[in-house]
Amino acid sequence: MFYYVLKYVLLGPLLRLVFRPRIEGLEHIPSSGPAIVAGNHLSFSDHFLMPAILKRRITFLAKAEYFTGPGIKGRLTATFFRSAGQIPVDRSGKQAGQAAIREGLGVLRKDELLGIYPEGTRSHDGRLYKGKVGVAVMALKAQVPVIPCAMIGTFEAQPPGQKIPSIHPVVIRFGQPLDFSRYAGMEDEKAVLRAITDEIMYAILSLSEQEYVDRYAAVVKAEEAKEAAESAAKARKFPRMPLS
Repeated sequence: MFYYVLKYVLLGPLLRLVFRPRIEGLEHIPSSGPAIVAGNHLSFSDHFLMPAILKRRITFLAKAEYFTGPGIKGRLTATFFRSAGQIPVDRSGKQAGQAAIREGLGVLRKDELLGIYPEGTRSHDGRLYKGKVGVAVMALKAQVPVIPCAMIGTFEAQPPGQKIPSIHPVVIRFGQPLDFSRYAGMEDEKAVLRAITDEIMYAILSLSEQEYVDRYAAVVKAEEAKEAAESAAKARKFPRMPLS
């Protein structure tokens, strides 16, 4: 019930008013039956903009940190995400990934829409990164189509670290459903999963026109954070002397 209160009364009208999103390809979303909507992930706002414009309910796999934050703020955030029907996903390892797949398949078995970000995390620089194969596993096991989606402009509206979104034009673009029934029964073949995932990412890239990086976003983030920490430590150790 709270999902529809958010969508039609509290959050949805506000998001439409502030962002005035332009929707393209909405006809590619099936009116009934299970399907996966796989999109790029540029902003915290992505979690709410897409559900606000879809007629059907969509359930996202959301990172577990949204459900485990400390203090009053953490509890409120967790309550909000649970009430909105989002599912917590632990991203800490292979077993966690299997749990996320089980949760996603549970949504699809109820003939609902499942939203997923194959990159596994938000892009920190606006580029599109290599997708993880969980989306391919779910598509094959559930035998459902994958609808690529591109969020355009949300990075500029609310980049990582910015709590309050700025007013910026946003486009939400859906592509034609991708059918992977030709790979039925091959969900244990690593090469097949990689090929399917790359096809999905290419479809998202064609819609979003982002720069593509053939590496996992989490790995690049960790490397850049390490470099920044090393540079900061070096600067503290060898501070620049003022020019005379």
